[in-house]
Order: sequence, then C-alpha cells, then structure tokens
Amino acid sequence: MRSEVSGPVYCRWLKQGSEYQPVWEAMREFTNARDAQTPDEIWLTEHLPVYTQGVAGKPEHILQTTAIPVVHTDRGGQVTYHGPGQLMVYCLLDLRRRGMYVKEYVRLLEDCVLAVLHGLGVLQACKKPGAPGVYVPLNTGAELAKISALGVKIRNGCSYHGLALNVDMDLQPFSAINPCGYHGMPTTDLRRLGVELPLEQVGQLLYAEINHALAQATPGVAA
Repeated sequence: MRSEVSGPVYCRWLKQGSEYQPVWEAMREFTNARDAQTPDEIWLTEHLPVYTQGVAGKPEHILQTTAIPVVHTDRGGQVTYHGPGQLMVYCLLDLRRRGMYVKEYVRLLEDCVLAVLHGLGVLQACKKPGAPGVYVPLNTGAELAKISALGVKIRNGCSYHGLALNVDMDLQPFSAINPCGYHGMPTTDLRRLGVELPLEQVGQLLYAEINHALAQATPGVAA
C-alpha cells in the first residue's frame, strides 16, 4: 500500500486487484474509529471481479448465477459489478465538519467525474435526471450508457463507499445483472470512447478534481 498527502484530503492507493470484502470492512472500521480531528481520506483501487448489492437491493436485478461472488453491502443503490480495469474511488469524508448535505455531496462527485471526462475529451458525458451516476450517449441516439456508478453510505455525518469509473475493462459481467437496477442499461468505458490511459493516471486526475472541489465548496449547516 502506498499513500501520499496533498491538500486537505489524504490520497491512499490500495493494492491493485484487491478483494472487495476486506476493503469494505476497512472503510467501516475507519469510519467507526474516527473523531472530529481525523483527516479525511480518499482510497483508490481496483477490485477482483465481484457483484455488490446495495442495502435495499432487489434480488430480481441479478439475472443469472455466475462464478463471480455477490456481496451484500451497506451502501445505497442496487446491484453493480466491479472488476479489473475499473477505478474505485472511496471517499471517507466528514461531511458534517465540511457543512455538506448528502445531495450536495452526490452532486459534487458527479460533477468531478464530468470534469475529468470532459477534460479527457469525452464532451458528451452527462448526468441522467433521477439516476445517480455519469452517462455517455450511444452513437447519435438518445440511449445512454453508464460509465460511472455512485453508491454512498453516511454514518454519524461521515461518508464511505463512493464511486466507480470504468476505464478499460471487460463489460460482459454487466450482462448478468440490471446495472444499478435499470433493465437493459448498457455500460461503456474510457477505452471504448477512444481514451487510453493507465488506471493510475485516471485515478490521480479524479482525486485531484475531488480534492479541489472539496476545497472550493462553501460550508453549509449540514446536520
């Protein structure tokens, strides 16, 4: 594991190809143990293949049984897939200390993904009303493909979990589920959009964007 400090949020790279369960448990332990002085952290990694089901996830969104394990986790949202070539960005933030409401936080994460994608030339990347995450239009049609999924958990005013950004991955496992609970939702990644960058470089870009956005955010009166 390597880590570095830059600005108000620690950036910590976890082992590439990490198991999901130990990282999830580490996030919970970190959140349970932190106090008002604990610095915020962002953890970056990629996982071995796994399906994760949100706390209110519906089993019918898992369409077929595969050799890929299913982990029932405590984040929001429905089922999604994580695997090699997908950047995981886990944000362990004291939102109460930052005066940030949950909706503002989710919007900040989406806007940071959009800023990075637009900077990489994916100018068509957009949000979808009522469906958290970031999407890209397919060809010239109206159908949208998901490139980034969000799933967060707030405990005692502190966040964990975060977002996933598809960089260069095998998208086939998404066909065994309704991604994020949407039937037939197509998925895509940066490589298929003509952007070929190492996962580590994309991670540094997204970390820097989130760090900057957090530093610029105006404190509110979040509970």
